[in-house]
Amino acid sequence: MLFESWVQSVWYGKHPLSMLLLPLSWLYRLVVACRKLIYSTGILPVHGVGAPVIVVGNLTVGGTGKTPLVIWLARYLKSHGYKPGIISRGYGGALFDRIPATGLQHARARFAGMRTRAQRVNPASNPALVGDEPVLLAQRTRCPVAVSPSRVRAAREILQHADCDILLCDDGLQHTALRRDIEIVVIDGDRRFGNQCCIPAGPLREPVGRLNTVDLVVANAKAGSGEFLMEYISLPAKSLYGGREQELSGFRGQTVHAVAAISNPSRFFSMLRQNGVNIKQHVFPDHYGFKQSDLEFDDNSAVLMTEKDAVKCRRYDLKDAWYIPIEAELPETFERELENLLEEVMHG
Repeated sequence: MLFESWVQSVWYGKHPLSMLLLPLSWLYRLVVACRKLIYSTGILPVHGVGAPVIVVGNLTVGGTGKTPLVIWLARYLKSHGYKPGIISRGYGGALFDRIPATGLQHARARFAGMRTRAQRVNPASNPALVGDEPVLLAQRTRCPVAVSPSRVRAAREILQHADCDILLCDDGLQHTALRRDIEIVVIDGDRRFGNQCCIPAGPLREPVGRLNTVDLVVANAKAGSGEFLMEYISLPAKSLYGGREQELSGFRGQTVHAVAAISNPSRFFSMLRQNGVNIKQHVFPDHYGFKQSDLEFDDNSAVLMTEKDAVKCRRYDLKDAWYIPIEAELPETFERELENLLEEVMHG
């Protein structure tokens, strides 16, 4: 975690090392531009999959809160008569984490006999194999879910074996091989784009100008001009053991162990403090594979964690461990814009 914290200080502060890394960032931007040119000119094909695709992605390395938005979109689509499926890479899952995702590395992996197969995910799937977020999406949406380093293969797996008429792609904004009909970018409203440099000098996967080419921009915490504010609503805490529920206010004044293995844990910790909960922070790397010993402390205080982390910890015998589900809330203006885009996609 010390290394991750140091990297964040370089990317989101005014660290002199970022200036030294700028030549590598320029090289990275050149590679990104060449790759886009290769796809736009047809040297490499962009694959349609026979159903509309909505990509929910971000410009920065790390999470920005896309998963709650994907859950919201799945429910919205269902309520409007669509039959959505969800595709993802499956970060944090052992099946794919060691398989390169795209480009020359992808081809080299195929020659070496590594497969970019697609794996179906259900609410009972093992997150250690397929990733924590895909399992969470399957549990919360009850939609068909598939993971693969190749979103094209995941999409075809879903459409071949499930009754879907539209696909949500969790992440994958930079997965150019998949044709998409609607692009939605999610921004961390607190951290924004850091020093606005591309990796490795900064956190950007693509230059900020990419926002001018997407359909909708959603920001959590704070929204800028032309962005839709996404707010998070915390639901009652749920026990990992026995299915009990308790309002978050029930922990007010107590001291608890707050555990987080997400990209920006400060937001989770702040939410607990704002509800009057005294916390002992325990930060782990994003997508960390918990052991039971990580969650056993030398006192009788309760353990509170995010729902994404709870997906990986339910198999442990933790009598006083709880998770806080959250739901996204979007303004009506976002719904209207999305409805218009869907109308254009489905009916021209």
